Amino acid sequence: MVFSSPIFLFVFLPFVFIVNKALPVRLRNTFLLFVSLIFYAWGEPIYIVLMLLSVLVNYGMARFIGPMDERSKHAKLFLVFSIIFNIGMLFVFKYANFFTDNVNFLLGSAIEIPLIRLPIGISFFTFQAMSYSIDVYRGQTPPEKNPGNVLLYISFFPQLIAGPIVIYSDIHKQIRKREETLEKTVTGIKRFTVGLGKKILIANSLGSVADQVFALSGSEMNAPIAWLGAITYSLQIYFDFSGYSDMAIGLAGLFGFHLKENFNYPYISGSIKDFWRRWHISLSTWFREYLYIPLGGNRKGMARTAIHLIIVFFCTGIWHGAQWTFVVWGFYHGLFIMLERIGVIRPERWKIKALGNVYTLLVAVTAFVIFRAESIGLGFSMIAKMFTGFSSTPEMQTFLYRTVTPYLILFLLIGIIGATRLPKTLFEKISSQSFIPKELPGYASMLFSIVILGLCILSLSSTAYNPFIYFRF
Repeated sequence: MVFSSPIFLFVFLPFVFIVNKALPVRLRNTFLLFVSLIFYAWGEPIYIVLMLLSVLVNYGMARFIGPMDERSKHAKLFLVFSIIFNIGMLFVFKYANFFTDNVNFLLGSAIEIPLIRLPIGISFFTFQAMSYSIDVYRGQTPPEKNPGNVLLYISFFPQLIAGPIVIYSDIHKQIRKREETLEKTVTGIKRFTVGLGKKILIANSLGSVADQVFALSGSEMNAPIAWLGAITYSLQIYFDFSGYSDMAIGLAGLFGFHLKENFNYPYISGSIKDFWRRWHISLSTWFREYLYIPLGGNRKGMARTAIHLIIVFFCTGIWHGAQWTFVVWGFYHGLFIMLERIGVIRPERWKIKALGNVYTLLVAVTAFVIFRAESIGLGFSMIAKMFTGFSSTPEMQTFLYRTVTPYLILFLLIGIIGATRLPKTLFEKISSQSFIPKELPGYASMLFSIVILGLCILSLSSTAYNPFIYFRF
C-alpha cells in the first residue's frame, strides 16, 4: 500500500484517522500499532515476521544492555550481537545474491543460492532498530520496558517504508504523551497534500520522460536528449523522495507526532558538503552519528579523514541497493567531499557564489545519471553524451519533438522553481504585507491544498501510478 494509491487515500487513511480520534487516548498507541502492522502486511504479508523479529532482537538486546547506572558487564557483547544481527539480516536479504554473483564472476565458480526477494523498507527499519540499541548502549536513551512502544517506533506506518529514519530519542516522549490539536491536523493535511502533489503531478510526469531517455542506448542519444534525461530524473527523484517525506511528516502530524525534516532545498547548495546537509538529512545524519564519528571522524589527521569519508560514502552507496552503480554513485560523491575537505576544491572561497551552485548541480546531476543507469558503462556513456554529443539524426530529432511537449516544459519549469526557496519566499513576503488580512494566508494555503488534491485525484483516475523510487531501498 502506497500513499499515492486510491486504497490508501480513500479507505485506509480516513478510517485510521476517524477511529483514532474516536478512541480514548490510552488506546491510540495500540490502535496505531495494529493498523501499522496491517499497512506493512498489505504489501509484505510474509516479511512482517522479519520486521517483528528485528524489533524483538533489538528490544531484547537493549534490555540486556540496561541503563547506564545498572549496566550489565556483558553490555558490549549484547551490543555487538545486536549490530551483527542487523547487518547480517541486511546482508542476507539485500546483498546475498549480489555477493554470490560477484564471487562467481571473480573466481569463475558456479555457486547458486535461491533468489531472495527484497523486503520493502528493510534498510529503513533496520537502521532505526540498530540506532535504538546503540543509543541505549551509549546512554543516550533508556531501554524501553514496553515492547509495544519499540514496535510502534519501528512500524509506525507514515515512516515505515521509506523514512525519514527516526531516532528513538527524538520520538519516545511523543509515543508516551502527545497532543493532537486542530492546528497540527490542518498543518498535517496541508503538508501531506503538498507531498502528494510533488509525487503525482511533478515526479510522475517527469519520471515518464526520464524512463524513455534511460531506455535508449548511447548511440540513440545526443547532448540534448542526454541532458533531458539527466535533468528530468534529477527532478523526479527529488520530488518523489521529498514528496514522500512531506507526506510522512504530514501524516505523523495528523496523529500528534513531530518528525524532523528530511530535505532542505538540496539543489540550491553551494558545495557537495552542503548538498549532503540538505539531501536525505536523516540518512546522512545516521551515517555521521553511527559510522563517521565512531571511526574517528576528522580527529585523526587528513589521511584518516579521507579514509573515513571513503568508507562512509561506500556504505551510503551500497545502502541504496545491491548494484555497482550505487557504489560508484557513493564514491563519486565521496570523491568530491574529500576534495573539498582537503582544500583542492573550495567553493566557499570563490568570488562568484553562483559558480558554487553550478558546480554542485553538475556533480549531483551527473551522479544521478550513474545512479539511474542500468550499468556503470551506460551511465558514463550518457555523461559523455551530455558534454560531447553534438551530432543529430532524424530519429533523435523525432524523439525530442515527440517528448518535449508544452506539458513537459510546464512541469520542468514548475520543478525547477519548486526546487528553490522562491515559492516559499514569495508567499511569506506577500503574507507579511500590512494590507493583507492575517487570516488570508491560511485560507489561501488551504485553497491551494484543495486544488492540488483535486488535481491529484484527477491524475490518479486517468493514469496508472508508479511506486516511490525509495521503496526498493
